[in-house]
Amino acid sequence: MDIQRILAAVDHTLLAPDATWAQIQGICDDAMTWHTATVCIPASYVARCKAYMQGRADAVGVCTVIGFPTGYSTAAAKAFEAADAVKNGADEIDMVINIGALKDGRDDEVLAEINAVKAACAGRTLKVIIETCLLTREEKIRMCGIVSRSDADFIKTSTGFSRAGATFEDIALMKEHMAPGKGIKAAGGIASLSDAQRFLELGATRLGTSRIVKLVKQEHAEGY
Repeated sequence: MDIQRILAAVDHTLLAPDATWAQIQGICDDAMTWHTATVCIPASYVARCKAYMQGRADAVGVCTVIGFPTGYSTAAAKAFEAADAVKNGADEIDMVINIGALKDGRDDEVLAEINAVKAACAGRTLKVIIETCLLTREEKIRMCGIVSRSDADFIKTSTGFSRAGATFEDIALMKEHMAPGKGIKAAGGIASLSDAQRFLELGATRLGTSRIVKLVKQEHAEGY
């Protein structure tokens, strides 16, 4: 098992509504120690988090979420959130789609919203959360097509706040239907290192998880 490859793909995540600054500092410290891709945190902590890691040789990217977790705020509100997060120092943005618009068949509207948010990101990475547990197989495939045609950089399975998170089947489906060059992020419910490795083998290029660093720390402490 390639632990370093797994860690390098991790967005080390803390999005609990009661997250404190001390807890955010803790995941920043862990992310820098274990060299994860980013920390994924609430937007209200972005500026403070960026300043905390400023000038550190082991600093990692700062990711935040917008339209989170429901996705039903307006496109204009999401674009404002993204621009504000970038102004505060965010390196990556994870947005939630308007799931109702997708289910209504308003695919052009979903695409336009994604591109509006990407424009507001001012060149930063944008990941599109589609909340797979609420979608049919056909809707997941349509979202692969929409994200593939969009200016976004990644498709992402889940918020972690709905009925279920990432599944192996969904990552395999995304790998089959996403355009080359677009990233795939598995998020929510990644409970073990073996699961993390399997998601990468199936085609995920990023992992949204709060558990993987904890598991690696535990194994390291036990001498494995």
